[in-house]
Order: sequence, then structure tokens, then C-alpha cells
Amino acid sequence: MRIIVDAYGGDHAPKEILLGCVQAMEELNIELALSGDAGKIRAAAQELGIAEQVAKMEIFDCPDVLTMEDEPTSLLREKSQSSMAVGFQALAEGKGEAFASAGNSGALVVGATTIAKRIKGVKRVSFAPLLPKSQGFFMLSDGGANVDCRPEMLLQFGIMGSEYMRKVMGIENPRVGLANVGSETHKGDALRQEAYALLKSCSTIHFVGNVEAREIPYDAADVVVADGFTGNMMLKLYEGVAMAVMDKIKGVFQKSLFNKLAAGMVYQDLKALKKSMDYNEYGGAPIMGASKPVYKIHGSAKAGTVKNALRLTRDYVSSGIIEEISGALGKARD
Repeated sequence: MRIIVDAYGGDHAPKEILLGCVQAMEELNIELALSGDAGKIRAAAQELGIAEQVAKMEIFDCPDVLTMEDEPTSLLREKSQSSMAVGFQALAEGKGEAFASAGNSGALVVGATTIAKRIKGVKRVSFAPLLPKSQGFFMLSDGGANVDCRPEMLLQFGIMGSEYMRKVMGIENPRVGLANVGSETHKGDALRQEAYALLKSCSTIHFVGNVEAREIPYDAADVVVADGFTGNMMLKLYEGVAMAVMDKIKGVFQKSLFNKLAAGMVYQDLKALKKSMDYNEYGGAPIMGASKPVYKIHGSAKAGTVKNALRLTRDYVSSGIIEEISGALGKARD
């Protein structure tokens, strides 16, 4: 299996990307290729002391970088020689089984839609991050790819998310919930009410109804369906609250010598708590609905997060989920 990685996507590229790739290659038994400026990649690898490992990765040489400030559609025109665009093109040409990038999320969605292409029948791809909850993790779909959605798109997000959680994450019968302002069937606007009816009538998923935002961290569902505007607001708030709570806990234990001694007594439990609340454990998010596996690595990813993302990308490829999604959507249409 070969995964193509955008060496210049993300806040800490290329060094943390390269370090994460080396970790992944050594620990996950996968082959990697890189897209980016070959000379700069090799120089960074030399500086980090990993030149020998990086030399084992093919580099798709290109001079340009697509930044977070660039328009997403510039991937197709002005930035067609960027590391992201060249990586996508290599994927489309069959030079790898998947593509992963920590770069511009909007551009990644554009590339997944126009270069990798959508699975037949998929109306829109979705950004689908995995987030921690009281019992394990859940998928949020859509997390920001589509601000304006139609009811049938939310239905597809639920179907695709259910297949991913079943095939990739090993959840036997994933529960699908619709994010709404109340759990009652009549709650929400026209979009939510129409989407509710479609999800409820779909026999290929285990739909558990509307879920309120406060219920989501308490194991309300394994897949939470939302339009991209609502989903992105939930995602950013979720991440911010988690970081704020952990900072508060840290402040309590650093308040006095007595508190520091108490922290020492529960250090392992605190460490486990921090890990369970850290979204970096999941590395990023798949772009659901693309005809080839595309994975968004967290933009602020350090080496460990990159490795985690590549582990999930590997699982994405080996699961055969693209065919499963196509089949599930076909059944829903029937």
C-alpha cells in the first residue's frame, strides 16, 4: 500500500510532516510518497537526521505551496503546481492508493471533488472528523465542507458515516443521530425535519433520531449528521471547550504545593484523561464521498498526529469502504 503525503501542508510543514511520515513508515508497514519541493524536502530531512529514511520515499517534485490564505479553487488554476495539487494528480493517476494533507481544508474538498472525483451518486463530499466522547469516539459529518445543504445530502452523510464507522472503526451497528435543537420529531427547521424523515425511512442505517448538542459528548450516537455550517461551529466549540477544561484542571493542580502533590498521586489518571479528550489521537478527518481515499490531517499536526492520521488512512484503504459506500447509496436509492 502506498499513501501520498503533502509534505508542505500544515502549520509545521515540512519538518513535522517528515518526522510523522518516518514514524508511520517504520511502525505501520506502509509505503509513502511525498509531494513538494524535492530540494527543500531533502534539506529538511538532512537537518532532522532522517535523510536515509526519507530517501526511501518517492518525491513528486513541485515548486509551489498552497497556503491557508489561498482561495480553495486556486488549486485548479494558479496553484496547480502546488504540493497539494500535484499530490492529488498523482492519486488520480494511480501512483498511490490514498492522499493525505494537513493543508487548506477548502482546497482539499475541491481536490477531492474535481480531481479525485466523487463516488457515483454522491451529491457532495463531506468533512468527517472523529471526536472523543464519554465512551470512545464519534464521527461528525459534515464538519464544514458544505455550508448550505439539502435534506438528501444529510441522508448521504449519515449513510457514508455509518459505513465508515462499521468498516474502518469496527463498530458493528453504528447509531446515526441528527444534530438538532431538540430530541422531539417536530423540532428544527425545514432542513432538519425533511432530513429526519429521510434518515428514519432509510433501512440501511441505525437511525436513533434527533440529538441535542449537550447529549453528543455523552454517547448519544456514533455518527452525528449536520449541515456544514452547524457542524463546523460544533467542531470548533468542541475543540475549544476541551482545551479550556484541560487548562483549568492544570491550573488547579499548579495552584499550590499541596495541589501539586495531589496531582502526582493521580498523574496517570490525568494523563489518561488528557489522552481521551485529545482529538489529535485520531489525526484528522476523512473526506467522505471521494472515489479514492482522501484524508485531512489536522493543520496544527505534530509528528505523532501525522502518524495517527496515516494509520487511519491505511485502515481507510484496506477496508474497501469506497465500494461499501457505493453499494449502500445504491440500496438507499432503491
